[in-house]
Amino acid sequence: MNHDSAEILPFGKARSHHRAFAPRFREPCQKSLLDAAYGSGGLPVAAADGATKRVAARLTLMGLLDIAEIDEAGGARRLRASEAMLADLARPWHLARPRTAF
Repeated sequence: MNHDSAEILPFGKARSHHRAFAPRFREPCQKSLLDAAYGSGGLPVAAADGATKRVAARLTLMGLLDIAEIDEAGGARRLRASEAMLADLARPWHLARPRTAF
């Protein structure tokens, strides 16, 4: 059996080059987003802030945040977790502590 060093890759090296483990774009930290939303009573999120919206949608799936989508007239509509995951970048959001305790 020929063990050519070019054919054998250390486990850690092989994994680090895999696409799933590549560094991603910078997303806000979940803890800091929760701290900001809980500490201030609510947190507005700009319409084009996709990174914050993705983190907020994940936190909504876990039941840690409520998301309200703000329409053109300034009215708010609460988004379900499934809606938040599929929402586009057209409208701003408002993040708040969940209304129901678990």
